[in-house]
Amino acid sequence: MDARTLHKISYGVYIITSEKNNKINGQIANTVMQAAAEPMLIAICINKQNLTHEYIMHSKKFAISILSQDVPMELIGTFGFKSGRDINKFENIKYKTDINRLPVILEHTVGYLSAEIENTMDAATHTMFIGKIVDAETFNNNIPLTYADYHTFKNGKSPKTAPTYIKEDIKHTAGSYKCSVCGYIYNPEKGDGTNPPMPFEDLPKDWKCHVCGEPKSVFKPL
Repeated sequence: MDARTLHKISYGVYIITSEKNNKINGQIANTVMQAAAEPMLIAICINKQNLTHEYIMHSKKFAISILSQDVPMELIGTFGFKSGRDINKFENIKYKTDINRLPVILEHTVGYLSAEIENTMDAATHTMFIGKIVDAETFNNNIPLTYADYHTFKNGKSPKTAPTYIKEDIKHTAGSYKCSVCGYIYNPEKGDGTNPPMPFEDLPKDWKCHVCGEPKSVFKPL
């Protein structure tokens, strides 16, 4: 079976946020879909290991910030490949709170939806949360980022906790380096698509990972 066929299913890219005891957190997700029109229900799928899952289970509510095509990889890296247990993801991030007192991202987003939990369903490693939409706003007419665009044009990867994650059998050459945050492998024979092929050590000092936006210092030799 070719599991890569699942990548042909159309997804968006979103930041799901929630709160617990006045603490906020958020994560990248792609499994978001409208479940009903009357009442307006929205469904999301969140890994049980994630801190955001814990917050949603506690608060019984979540918000969805819809990312636009111009979103920088640094923002996706912060919310997709790092844990709120280790860092404050909202540091230096422009956001506001909705009527549920949940954070919604104001930069590189086209709008948001806010929902209160109506039902949950166990999905093995994940929980599907079905929420009634209680607040929504469109910020602009920018084009939303699709999951296909994320992979094709931004060379994005799926975090290990994503429902669409597929373990890759990646072959690397001598001199390759791996990002310790997201797993991206820099191959000196192929380059990064922006700079010509060159040894990792010769990349500019301000070079950053093309998947999560982390600096050269987090890369380890293979």
